[in-house]
This record gives sequence, structure tokens and C-alpha cells, in this order.
Amino acid sequence: MSTPMTVEGEQALREELQRLKFALRPKIIEDLAKARAHGDLRENAEYHAVREQHGFNEGRIQEIEGKLADAQVIDIARIRESGKVVFGATVSLENLDSGESVRYQIVGEDEADIKLGKISFSSPIGRALIGKRCDDEVEVNAPGGTVSYEILKVEHL
Repeated sequence: MSTPMTVEGEQALREELQRLKFALRPKIIEDLAKARAHGDLRENAEYHAVREQHGFNEGRIQEIEGKLADAQVIDIARIRESGKVVFGATVSLENLDSGESVRYQIVGEDEADIKLGKISFSSPIGRALIGKRCDDEVEVNAPGGTVSYEILKVEHL
């Protein structure tokens, strides 16, 4: 099953992979050699800590490589604007109860970061928005209850 991802999300994963493989991995191997030189490995806490760090790093490398292999990269700039909310679009909303305005980009699960205004397409609000158009009212079943929004603007940035 392919996983949708924005161009920016793919780039961020590729950069992390490069850092893990070509900066962190050699450092861990060097640290491992230093810890090994301290003698008895059974009672060498530093050695065991570095081995654990090595395992985490290799696991993350495998995870990223798997995600990139399964990724369906979607370049929102290449999608013709139709006024519909699609994966990668940036949506401006107004909370109909509070009048508060928010702006979100619909992204893949690994890219989601509410502090940066990026929400997953599989989140409750992401699922509610996909396929809707400007001026549509959307009801979102959030953990705190149902929230109503009006879609003010849909952009392909």
C-alpha cells in the first residue's frame, strides 16, 4: 500500500536518512570502537549504551527507507486548482462557533505537525475536509466534541 507524501515531506525524510547514514552512523561506529577498547564488554555500560543507540539508528534508517519505498509523492503545484480540498492543499477555515480562523495544509501522517499548521489527511479534520469546496460547511467529530467550520479558501501552494 502506497503512502501519500508531499514533496517537502519526502525531502525531509531523505535529509534525515542522509544524516543518519552518513553523519550519525560513522560517529556511532567510532564510539563503539572506543567503548570496546575499555575492556570487559559484559560490565561496560558505555558499550551497551552505544550498542543500543546503534540499534535505534539502524531501525530508524530501515523505517525511513521503507517509507520512501512505499511513498506516493504528490506535488500539489502540479495539480490543477479545482477549488476542492485535496491532499497537499492549504485550507483556510473559520470556526463557526468561536469565529476563530485557522489555516492548515493537508499532509501525510509522518509530516503532520499542528504547530506548523500541517494536519494529516487521516486526522478527523483532514478526513472531513478532503473533497469539500470553498464556502462548504464541515462538521468535524473531534475528541472534544463536534466542531463546525466554514471553508474560506483552498490554495495549492
